[in-house]
Amino acid sequence: MSDTKFSNSSSLTNEIVDILRERILKGEYIIGEKIIENQIATEFRVSRTPIRDAFKQLESEGLIDYIPNRGSFAKGFTKQDMQDIYSVRSALEQLAIEWAIERITAKELEQLQNQIELMEFYTKRKDCQKVMETNVAFHGIIYRSTRSRFLSHILKSYQEYVQQARRATVSEQENLDVICIEHKEILKAIRDKNVEDAKFKIARHLDNSRNRAQSKWNIK
Repeated sequence: MSDTKFSNSSSLTNEIVDILRERILKGEYIIGEKIIENQIATEFRVSRTPIRDAFKQLESEGLIDYIPNRGSFAKGFTKQDMQDIYSVRSALEQLAIEWAIERITAKELEQLQNQIELMEFYTKRKDCQKVMETNVAFHGIIYRSTRSRFLSHILKSYQEYVQQARRATVSEQENLDVICIEHKEILKAIRDKNVEDAKFKIARHLDNSRNRAQSKWNIK
């Protein structure tokens, strides 16, 4: 039985969606496994209504297949999904870093430097969770510095999927040093206003992240 406590009724469905999404993306429900509303409702000690709403949301995200008269089944996260996510992310983040170099402010450069210093600190302490948080913040500053609401929205729209991959790569302590180095190289290229080098460094970082995630997950 889950000990999960939900904050309030208005966010109940969203919280259930977050939990089930993470389970599906982490492979706790294998691809094709039936997910039963009654069992989830019993586990979380809630009615079937928020569970049903959560299933609809996950179906719209492509993480659950609903088959009439049979039920809902986990679609999971495949190797092709991983390839696709990182290919899309690499293309968009190369564009983002190009625009960021054109538009970034001195204050935002300072913020990036602060995140690097935090990442170095937490890397030395082998604090995987904090490294992941600084990783997210670092990329978020780059997104904002593009001054493009449209691009920033697209980049943020698939963050739930990217976050699962990040957890896979950053949760391994042996990856922390190289992740920190990769981010320092990206920042140097931004400071140097070297667009081609920055695009190369972000693409290489994402290629390495994809390889680390696939190795960790061993997905099909």
